[in-house]
Amino acid sequence: MTRADLEDWVARYERAWRTAGTDPLAELFDRDATYSTAPFREPHRGLEAIERLWEAERAGPDEAFKMTSETVAVDGDTGVVRVRVVYEDPPAEWLDIWIVRLEAGRCTAFEEWPFAPG
Repeated sequence: MTRADLEDWVARYERAWRTAGTDPLAELFDRDATYSTAPFREPHRGLEAIERLWEAERAGPDEAFKMTSETVAVDGDTGVVRVRVVYEDPPAEWLDIWIVRLEAGRCTAFEEWPFAPG
């Protein structure tokens, strides 16, 4: 994986978050991918579980937010990204560290370390 590959994946992730339904997830995640929402939590396993999580966690494709990201590192098939998300209503801000493993453009393992002020 290159930095450009990881940055492209992050951009596609944001587009998918802003898209109704879960169809774009099949292009983002491997069928057997794992998705961890925080350290020490059991990861969601498989595309269907990720789809259920996705629909439960977001308010919908019209959710008002601004997302910025910075690639921190890429080593082999694993990348680290710092992501800031600022939601408008209700106001909230998150600074996350994402650890993303990609194979052939699809994520096989996603690990999120979310931080909120306070």
